[in-house]
Amino acid sequence: MDRRTFLTAAGTGAAALSLGAVTAPAAVAAPAGPRLLTTWFRDTYRSMEAMTTDFGLVTDKIDLSGPGAPVQSAQTSPTNIGCGLWSTVAAAGLGVIRESTMVRALSRTVAAVEKLERHHGFWLNWYDAHDGSVLTEWPGTGDPVRPFLSSVDNAWLVTGLRIAADAAPSLRPRIHRILATADWSYFYTPFDPADPVAGPGQLRGGVWTDTDEPTPHHYGALNTEPRMASYLGIADGSLPSDHYWHMLRTMLPEHEQEQKPGGGYVTVDGVRVWNGHYTHRGRKVVPTWGGSMFEALMVPLFVPEPQWSPRAWGETHHRYVRGHIDHGLREAEYGYWGFSPSNVPEDGYQEYGVDALGMAVDGYASNTDRTHTTDGEPLPPPSAFTNGVVTPHASFLALPYAGREAVANLRALERDFGAYEDGLGFRDSVNVSTGRVSDFMLALDQGMIVAALAQELRPGLLQRPFRTGGFRSRVQPLLERERFSI
Repeated sequence: MDRRTFLTAAGTGAAALSLGAVTAPAAVAAPAGPRLLTTWFRDTYRSMEAMTTDFGLVTDKIDLSGPGAPVQSAQTSPTNIGCGLWSTVAAAGLGVIRESTMVRALSRTVAAVEKLERHHGFWLNWYDAHDGSVLTEWPGTGDPVRPFLSSVDNAWLVTGLRIAADAAPSLRPRIHRILATADWSYFYTPFDPADPVAGPGQLRGGVWTDTDEPTPHHYGALNTEPRMASYLGIADGSLPSDHYWHMLRTMLPEHEQEQKPGGGYVTVDGVRVWNGHYTHRGRKVVPTWGGSMFEALMVPLFVPEPQWSPRAWGETHHRYVRGHIDHGLREAEYGYWGFSPSNVPEDGYQEYGVDALGMAVDGYASNTDRTHTTDGEPLPPPSAFTNGVVTPHASFLALPYAGREAVANLRALERDFGAYEDGLGFRDSVNVSTGRVSDFMLALDQGMIVAALAQELRPGLLQRPFRTGGFRSRVQPLLERERFSI
């Protein structure tokens, strides 16, 4: 998501709990039955409905703090719209809404998407969710908004549209017309063996449309959420298959990064690949960029990486989750775990994660005070990890890999902090050190929860469009050939 530019979100209320009242979740609890998961799904879907405007677009977030709550934000993004589309399909697939209701809701959103201003077949990063106009000033502050096409945000809208087309045959012709001009090569810099720095064979972060100026950076790290754009482009043929092998498992060993990687060079499909890994608490793992949960685990909600690549992607996903659990319960001793970009309970938005699981030297910390760990230095004492922020969506992403622990963690957040809003689902985050709970629900995070619960309750429901066509013929063989050095 292009939330690397922090958002402003006012937050008040939710009295802090005393630390003495906090009870750590059990390491292992009884697995949740379908009744509890279904209740969580129904309520979370209602929050998505509460975020949907009469125009048909899902807003960025809702505010639960004041009178008239929930109050919708003015803005939306391509990612938020995509979340709304797949949430509607999931609700119908699980019997929460009727199929006819699904088709009406999808039709309204598709009609709104058809009206949105586009450039080079893609959508700008911010629109007014209530009328579809392009935002030129940020709501509430008046700060200018520069028009930007984000490759990763567009990937999530395309994902939602593909899911909608699969679920509603009557909408397929309209959606296919929408997607016909979305050519991922627009963001792609071809590989140049003479100058792999200038020509890395990777996707740009995006392009500013007022000057047609691309971002100076590429999305180089493989185990991050932008790989969804890579998969989509490889599947539809607009990106070459070898693009997959030009993404980085870790940075090259001579480059500065969070830790010196293990591994070695391999050649796959004629491409020389640095097959690196990190080690965290004795486990070899392919790191993300910042160490957050959604970087690693949002994509497999849709693309069946663990099934197509059980000894590579499947194994590193399991170990990554164990790293988050160990950090929360053993390294920082918060008593809770699950760190991912989310609303700062006190105010604003921040990228949270487990620093040691990310490549960036100053990666995403698990707390607002940004206490970091650095390889080669002693781990700070648990007392250094103040203001730890846990987000429920991270536990939902972990369900396939540590289901008992994830459910125990979520129940503890509900029990100890009142983090669950009856009829709407979990609030966005909790500062487990102070007891402060976020006043907001974010469409992105609720959308991930919906997709994760759908996968648990009806496996494959949202994955159908990503198991056929170019995904089967082009993407699956790549994942089957993947051999991480873990």
